[in-house]
Amino acid sequence: MQLDFFPSRTLTLYLAKLFFARIVAMLAVLVMVLMMLDLLSNSGKILAADGNGQAELWTYVTLRVPQLIARFLPYSVLLATIISLVALNQNSEVIAMKAAGLSAHQVLAPLLLTAALVSIASFAFNERVVTRASATLDAWDAADFGPIPKDSGVKANVYLADGTNILTANTITGSGTAMTMAGVTWYRRNADDILIEQIRADRATFASPGWAMTKATRFDVETADTDTLGRAVVGQGITPAQIELQTINPDGQSFWKLSQSISDYEAAGRQTSELRGKWWHKLAGPLSAFLMPLLGAVAAFGLARSGQLFVRAIIGMALGFAYFVVDNAALAMGNFGGYPPFLAAWAPFFLFLLIGETVLVRTEE
Repeated sequence: MQLDFFPSRTLTLYLAKLFFARIVAMLAVLVMVLMMLDLLSNSGKILAADGNGQAELWTYVTLRVPQLIARFLPYSVLLATIISLVALNQNSEVIAMKAAGLSAHQVLAPLLLTAALVSIASFAFNERVVTRASATLDAWDAADFGPIPKDSGVKANVYLADGTNILTANTITGSGTAMTMAGVTWYRRNADDILIEQIRADRATFASPGWAMTKATRFDVETADTDTLGRAVVGQGITPAQIELQTINPDGQSFWKLSQSISDYEAAGRQTSELRGKWWHKLAGPLSAFLMPLLGAVAAFGLARSGQLFVRAIIGMALGFAYFVVDNAALAMGNFGGYPPFLAAWAPFFLFLLIGETVLVRTEE
């Protein structure tokens, strides 16, 4: 028995089914509760848009739920691990398995296999569903929950620099010379980076060069005067090609599309550290579900009657949540250039893999 990593087929299926059922249950509970809280905070903004009603609320739910599933699936695996192992321990099933000659790693093997399959499914779900939902929801939010843009290439919350001047747009649709901006604001600054003029317009089109703002309103900062302009051309140093490179949303692009975007950035001589960190994290993020059974394994062992089972469950939960804290901190440091992209994405995973193995070997093996 010690030479086989997995226990018997019957025991493996029993533990895998038990674990998977609890993952689904915990994920459903977390998503339902968080979705209700999210609706409470955002339903007012959604219904404030003209013509929005119950149908738009359901649309928001369908776009938001995939994001919640992707974000909280590892948490669900962690909680399911602790609940499953505590129940097995209390019913003396862990003692029976160890008495039959199984090691701690063999007891955890079915859970690790299930978690690995969940990680693969999570990656596929992120690629096929979450990226599209994120891109659509970002564009809808930028349009103040008005009509959802039909263009699949909608870019939201765009920030562009032309020397010391700044051009912002709520959304950008189209590509090339047919590109159109909505909710446009032009900030003109002097050589000392002091704002001297602001021009707003509902729409702007490419004027080759520059961007033509129609029915624009100008605000002079020095005199505090506001006047209406029929047409204003701004941002003559900004081209559609620069915008297509500038407005990459890593969360709204798949793994392979983001790879191409990074290549385009590098060809244009742009910095790609932040994008590469997000690219690596598209692999490390789903794989964190595989790590959770190992971090929560401390709850499986020890005598239930010793009074330490609750403490062990708390330790397992603390290890799991510490991983998420370190993972977010490392990714943030990578975005600021403090860590190399690969290290920012993968260092927390390998660090807690070693911690989990050390705790398991020192206490049970």
